[in-house]
Amino acid sequence: MTAPHIIDPAGLLAEALTDASPDLMRNLLQTVINTLLSADADAVIGAEWGKPSPDRSTQRNGYRHRDLDTRVGTVDVQVPKLRSGTYFPEWLLERRKRAESALITVVADCYLAGVSTRRMDKLVKTLGINALSKSQVSRMATELDEHVDQFRHRPLDEAGPFTFVAADALTMKVREGGRVINAVVLIATGVNADGRREVLGMRVATSETGAAWNSFFADLVARGLRGVQLVTSDAHQGLVEAIAANLPGAGWQRCRTHYAANLMSVCPKTMWPAVKAMLHSVYDQPDAEAVHAQFDRLLDYVETKLPAAFEHLDTARSEILAFTSFPEGLWSQVWSNNPNERLNREIRRRTDSVGIFPNRESIIRLVGAVLAEQTDEWAEGRRYLGLEILAKSRLSLVPDADKEVEADAALELSA
Repeated sequence: MTAPHIIDPAGLLAEALTDASPDLMRNLLQTVINTLLSADADAVIGAEWGKPSPDRSTQRNGYRHRDLDTRVGTVDVQVPKLRSGTYFPEWLLERRKRAESALITVVADCYLAGVSTRRMDKLVKTLGINALSKSQVSRMATELDEHVDQFRHRPLDEAGPFTFVAADALTMKVREGGRVINAVVLIATGVNADGRREVLGMRVATSETGAAWNSFFADLVARGLRGVQLVTSDAHQGLVEAIAANLPGAGWQRCRTHYAANLMSVCPKTMWPAVKAMLHSVYDQPDAEAVHAQFDRLLDYVETKLPAAFEHLDTARSEILAFTSFPEGLWSQVWSNNPNERLNREIRRRTDSVGIFPNRESIIRLVGAVLAEQTDEWAEGRRYLGLEILAKSRLSLVPDADKEVEADAALELSA
């Protein structure tokens, strides 16, 4: 659909050439882009601007302004707003660019801190940036920090209960006190009441200690984390203790992938393929009874041949088979930390460009922006768990107690 009422190409070009402004190309580009957006919005509405039409579905409601960086400078893009429904030109603008903005700001921070200037210069050029002023850096950092802070401290009770939670940690390099040290990013994700995953929180700590995990989970509980039935993680002692201290009643599932690596360390190299195959066969069973039966066969296999592996498996039985207390249809989503490992790879893809962060605030800014983007994508994507199977997981069945009640009643009747 054309929009002749919006622009007169000949008149516009004649006026621009007469003025001979240094900003001629930028002004022309801005006018053309805004004209195309207006015509595109007319097509969505079903009628031209200001003209009655039986096909019209809604009315215009002003504009929202977005800056668009181009080769000829930054232009002011006027995105038409509608009274009902939404219009957004995804062919021109991206809905979410927080992580990219955060990366630019972190790079600028590195420049200001004097960190790896040559490498940062190469990275800046790959991002298409020629120069960044201190005022630009300050403005971007303020906007991003405000958004990330709101995301990290948002209440969780409205989206809960979070039946399943997973926790993991990532190590980052940061410059502090004139030297480079390791800092740890603690991350937790959960499945909300709508069956979708969310990043529940993140925190930067000096090291992965019990105190750091305890403080992290205490903050999640204070923000409204409730209804947790199972937490999946590796076997870090401080993490396990923090789960028990802050989430009483929640089960703990030891990540099957991490456990296999731990078990391999006590198996002879020649025997590991057979033990690994039998361990994997435990997870291939169709129901909980078959899982435990196959685990018993694995214990029988290693008891005399590999006493160290037998003790390792027997001790960890309840930890690695905790998933069997829940419906079979969700086992693969909760018996390992693999979903969080994919999230970690996405974080690494962004943070590897920086290498050494100039301070902890820049870690929070970039990783927080990546996590906020990922949560937005999960909210718009398909459900991680179906509502029906999620509801079954929340049922608290106490068959043993029922049997005891029935037995007591029978004794009373016989007496």
